[in-house]
Amino acid sequence: MKKIGTIIIVLLILFFGYEAFKYLSYRSINAVSDAAFIKSDSISFLSFKVGGKIIEMDKNEGESVKKGEVIARLSDKDFQNAKKQIINAIKATVKDKEALKEKLKRVGSELNLNEKIAQNNIASYKQKIKALELSIKANKTKLKKLNLDTKRYKRMLKQKLISKNIYEKISTARNSLSDMILSAKSQLKATKLNLNNVKNALTLSKIKKTQTKEIQKSIESLGLKIKSMQNKLQEANNKIGYCTLYSPINGRIAKKFTNNSSVVRAGYPIYSVVDPKNLHVEVLLSEKKLKGVKVGDSVNIKVDALPNRDFKGKVQSILPTSASTFSLIPRDIASGEFTKLDQRFTIRINLESKKGLLIGMSANIAIKREK
Repeated sequence: MKKIGTIIIVLLILFFGYEAFKYLSYRSINAVSDAAFIKSDSISFLSFKVGGKIIEMDKNEGESVKKGEVIARLSDKDFQNAKKQIINAIKATVKDKEALKEKLKRVGSELNLNEKIAQNNIASYKQKIKALELSIKANKTKLKKLNLDTKRYKRMLKQKLISKNIYEKISTARNSLSDMILSAKSQLKATKLNLNNVKNALTLSKIKKTQTKEIQKSIESLGLKIKSMQNKLQEANNKIGYCTLYSPINGRIAKKFTNNSSVVRAGYPIYSVVDPKNLHVEVLLSEKKLKGVKVGDSVNIKVDALPNRDFKGKVQSILPTSASTFSLIPRDIASGEFTKLDQRFTIRINLESKKGLLIGMSANIAIKREK
């Protein structure tokens, strides 16, 4: 019995020794961790960019969706009304702008024509004034001679050297020429007055031309107003478009955050959509186990929910910073007194097979250190 007991003890020691050796050997060859989870990059939290009342929301959790498929709608009644008001305002402003353009065209044509007429009249009156002045000057010279002749003929008449008829003839010519000069002076005065009136009309026309600049400024102002309203129209169209929510991927509804007929604000989550095929494993590996682990290493994965299946994968990336680097409350080591903690680094693992896996499942991984 003693021999049998001794043999059993030796066998147990050998068995546990072998198991211990196998365990230690496995741990030396593989980097092992149970802080692993199934994750996805394709989880999308969908929300409306505008607030309002939901009028269509028929998808339920777990249902499949296609990329570009409508999955929810908001009532766009208010935005449609705002759009109509903007369109009517644009039409009215465009009409006002066109009316001002016609006015500018008409006023500009009239002022240009009046200016041209005034300039022609000024030239004509100046020529007439010049002609009258020359005529008056010439007639004054003739009148001076006739005055002398009249005096001479008057003496000759007293001396009875000429007949009375000859004297009256030269006297009549002198009086007629004097009347012509007076008439020409009157015409000259009237012509100068008309010239001043035409000059004043030309000045007024030029002043009115500055009014066309004001009309032009009003047209430009209306143009800017129309552009501003067109931008508002585009914003209204965008908001109407934002009332429809589309699926960004082919996948399934992971979470439904609200229900039909609810009133939601902009940015409030409506659905969460996920692509069940876009899966990977993330593991927080202790820095003490990082030695020998590199991109491309083979990985054996055991998922807690599927204990009878083994999954294979490869290390895709090793993040260059520890998980605590981005902690909201960083450790204060300024005093030099701190407790040393084992840091963990995130390792991403690609999966060869994803069948049966769901996002969030826990897993155990063993990364084979390649020699």
